Amino acid sequence: MLIEKSSKWKEGFIERLEEREPWDNWTLYNMSYDVVKTNLITDFTGLQSPKYLPNLTPLRHQLEVAETVIERMNGKAILADEVGLGKTIEAGLILKEYLIRGLVKKALILAPASLINQWIDELNHKFYIPAIPYKKNYNLDNYSVVVMSMDTAKKSPHKEVIYAQDYDMIIIDEAHKLKNHKTKNYEFVQSLKKKFCLLLTATPIQNDVFELFYLISLLKPGHLGNYETFQSSFSANKLTWEHDDYLKELVNQVMVRNRRKDTGIEWTHRRVQTIPIQFTKEEKEVYDLIVGLKNVSSVFSSAFSMITLQKEMCSSKEATYLTLNKMRQQCVDPEEIDYVEGMIQKLMALEVNTKAEKAYELISKANDKVIIFTEYRASQAYLQWFLGSKGITSVLFNGKFKKSKRDWMKQLFKDQAQVLIATESGGEGINLQFCHHVINYDLPWNPMKLEQRIGRVHRLGQEHDVHIYNLAIEGTIEDHILDLLHAKIDVFEKAVGNLDDILSTFKESM
Repeated sequence: MLIEKSSKWKEGFIERLEEREPWDNWTLYNMSYDVVKTNLITDFTGLQSPKYLPNLTPLRHQLEVAETVIERMNGKAILADEVGLGKTIEAGLILKEYLIRGLVKKALILAPASLINQWIDELNHKFYIPAIPYKKNYNLDNYSVVVMSMDTAKKSPHKEVIYAQDYDMIIIDEAHKLKNHKTKNYEFVQSLKKKFCLLLTATPIQNDVFELFYLISLLKPGHLGNYETFQSSFSANKLTWEHDDYLKELVNQVMVRNRRKDTGIEWTHRRVQTIPIQFTKEEKEVYDLIVGLKNVSSVFSSAFSMITLQKEMCSSKEATYLTLNKMRQQCVDPEEIDYVEGMIQKLMALEVNTKAEKAYELISKANDKVIIFTEYRASQAYLQWFLGSKGITSVLFNGKFKKSKRDWMKQLFKDQAQVLIATESGGEGINLQFCHHVINYDLPWNPMKLEQRIGRVHRLGQEHDVHIYNLAIEGTIEDHILDLLHAKIDVFEKAVGNLDDILSTFKESM
């Protein structure tokens, strides 16, 4: 088809200037009137956007979230659906609605670097929103919808350029990373002009109630008062407070949260086991020596260092050795050095890793694809070697990998390997519904990290029951971690609402 420029309009314009043709045309006027009338939004209730989205069939709960945020929350809300319910879709619907209504001209989406391409793809292909990923040489004046990583946005000169823009809407994905009000991330977001603002997180509380206070204060400063008012009004400390119902009422004025069971969708079940493990006599001897290190040298007196070593010993001797050897190099007293070197020899002489043996047993029994989460890259490497020696194929996944390698590891896991061994970075941003077995080899301090891990597989599209195995060594720091996880889950449920199972007690598992 050949497209050519037409100059006929000039002839008509000249004819009207010379008064040979009338300026007005009643037929054209009526046609124009009908077009304007058709596009006119006469009622602010209800959504206009779905009829403009042929490539998207939103779920009922996603539409309800969009309506609630627009009609009741004035475009400032925490979208806190459980993992896997489509918070990105909800944010896209809200943004599209405001664009159609002309209330948003420019929008900025801040997301982890690993999720930028996912945002770009969904906005462009599902919502017909021409979003672009930010590049360092881009002039933001020229782009209406930009997706950028938080790490880039908070640094100069990008920070100053963003502050100079008049963004109508700010969307922040994985907003729980703003929980610490003393960080540069928090300071940067606090300084942004926010006409409309969406904070997306399935885990608005991770450790204590003050994280929720600071998150809401970013969105609507003063909604819960200032820090001192909030603390006194609710007699609040990190894990306890008074007036639960009143706090929930205030929170629900700025937060929308759907649970899987509330969506009307038939979900597969989540089967959770917390599996107790006993150290061998030799492992327990080394663990006890580590606990006693604090009495040997000032180098080992740091509570943080001691806790780290104990957690590493519950993971692998490889992870323990790296930290222990680094600390040994700081020792100056010959007797201290001899003590630590003797302990290192006992550590490296260990021939059995009881927790790894249990993981192998579970993988063999599953006879299916399994994700293992560990907190240490040294344990990750060890587990790959150990499983390989047993004939189990595996791939690694950690935050040191570039995006292309992460995508390749995911594909290898899907097509060839039986096991994916991931560090915490595997707990966010990847969808693995083709897998339905998760082993939490190392327990985090934060229960919401467990929820994020499980959410990689227990999400829309999962067709099988999901089996979760939490490994914990009795008589070690992992007993304390379990107690703290239960306490933090109680905090979340009191302030936000119930959670799906992420833990079970030893008694249930024995």
